[in-house]
Amino acid sequence: MAAKVGIIMGSDSDLPIMSKAAEILDLLKVEYDMTVISAHRMPDVFFDYAKSAEEKGYKVIIAGAGGAAHLPGMSAAIFPMPVIGVPIMTKALGGVDSLYSIVQMPSGIPVATVAINGALNAGLLAAKILAVSDPDLLERIKAYAASLKDGVSAKAEKLEKLGYEAYMKEMN
Repeated sequence: MAAKVGIIMGSDSDLPIMSKAAEILDLLKVEYDMTVISAHRMPDVFFDYAKSAEEKGYKVIIAGAGGAAHLPGMSAAIFPMPVIGVPIMTKALGGVDSLYSIVQMPSGIPVATVAINGALNAGLLAAKILAVSDPDLLERIKAYAASLKDGVSAKAEKLEKLGYEAYMKEMN
């Protein structure tokens, strides 16, 4: 069974953010499943998901949540492998509430936590975790990192060639 990543979110309103995790996993050719599940509104379904995730082949769960943001922590309490929390920006407190909720886990229940709305980094971190035992995936990650470097180098060359004023005009 191929290693998989589970991507879960508390609401479909989180999908525009959480889709970034799926996009990077697609790029790196990492298998994943994605669903909406609520630890608060459907605890029985959530519990079954987290309890059966290991036998379904999940090696990492990425859990995005806003506000009280219990989804990542509850996943980590049940699922024995790595959980990466994505704090989702909220209207009331700008996502700081989500961040604090996810990052302040009690001893013994770790949740790796990325930046507010940082689902792309969550997907990349999940891939890096899987790459520990997958040399082909590690090579794809290295190629991705090289493409980031090439992109920045191209921008630097363009800026040096055009000057900042012309560069900024092209940006608008």
